[in-house]
Amino acid sequence: MKIAFICTEMLTVPPIRGGAVQVLIDGVTPHLNKNHDLTIFCISDLELPDREIVNGVEYFRVSSTNYAFNIGQELRKRNSDRQYFDLIHVVNRPLDLLIYKSAMPVSRFVISLHNEMFRKKKISTEMGKLVIRAADRIMSISDYIGKTIVSRFPLAANKVKTVYSGIDLNTYKPIWDKDTQPLRTKLRKQYGVNEKKVILFVGRLSAVKGPDILLEAMKQVLIDHPNTALLIIGSKWFSDDRIDEYGLKLRQLAQELGEDKVIFTGFVPPSEIPAHFLIGDLFVCSSQWQEPLARVHYEAMGTGLPIITTNRGGNAEIFDHLVNGFIIDDYTNPDAFAQAISYIFTNEDKAIEMARSGRKFVEQNFGFEHVANRLENLYLEAQNKRKK
Repeated sequence: MKIAFICTEMLTVPPIRGGAVQVLIDGVTPHLNKNHDLTIFCISDLELPDREIVNGVEYFRVSSTNYAFNIGQELRKRNSDRQYFDLIHVVNRPLDLLIYKSAMPVSRFVISLHNEMFRKKKISTEMGKLVIRAADRIMSISDYIGKTIVSRFPLAANKVKTVYSGIDLNTYKPIWDKDTQPLRTKLRKQYGVNEKKVILFVGRLSAVKGPDILLEAMKQVLIDHPNTALLIIGSKWFSDDRIDEYGLKLRQLAQELGEDKVIFTGFVPPSEIPAHFLIGDLFVCSSQWQEPLARVHYEAMGTGLPIITTNRGGNAEIFDHLVNGFIIDDYTNPDAFAQAISYIFTNEDKAIEMARSGRKFVEQNFGFEHVANRLENLYLEAQNKRKK
């Protein structure tokens, strides 16, 4: 098949600026490219050429201004030249699908939803129905996202299919792997936590991600386990290291805990994130919002860390409580996090068992090769629809 990915207007591919969706597309590309011709449409970036072919994959980058119009114009041009795509995968922008289908009507279309893009504030009932009818298949990043679509638009039921994300299993290696030990030791020394139990938070510094709840929990954690440090990896918004009012609040909470108890790394380039996961002894996702399903869970499992997460949105879908993770229902309560953290640190054998179970689970289900296979099956379903 000739397949086109049309990314959002937010970040570019490869994911030099970060972005879960961009990481996913970049991760499946080498696997899909073995059997299909790929073109990736995305926004331009000063560090990347507007047009290039890398390992047989075409990258076509345009300005984020009037992005959908610009991509639509390029599709129209290719359509006039009979350079058709068999399938076009539109990422997280359902309304734009109508523009692209108008530009290249002969193609099959898949829309992937990575957030609640079919809620009332995002799309009207009339437009939602038009998009669903125009799409051959609808990919949801979790069952939770799929349910939010079908609950409002029952006509989508036969088109929606969950395709979970994943990681590069060769990039994310477990902390017990001999190859990772020197780097783990080096980074732990670099951040001054070599002799401590390290709780890891990786994500945007915003209230919906709940780092303030985690900092409040640290008050009790440090009483029970004084030789502990919280490493907060992330910034306000991807590569934006500016400190806003909420960021100041986090640093004030950290200061109250004492010196060297909380370390803020600021923005870490995506290429360095896998190494930084190695610093941790425990990973905590403190999400307060209805998270679609944060990809940091796959990354932490791949690194072989015991995981604590919240029962919000799709987060809990890939976990079995006390088997490959610890799920918190009382997600607004710092004490619930403190108790969960204390449980992990106190029950070392159980923590190791959970970590190894998580790594095995990822190896069997969530490598990018698994994701690419699931996507390919979805694309074939979309193609078969035309033959009926």
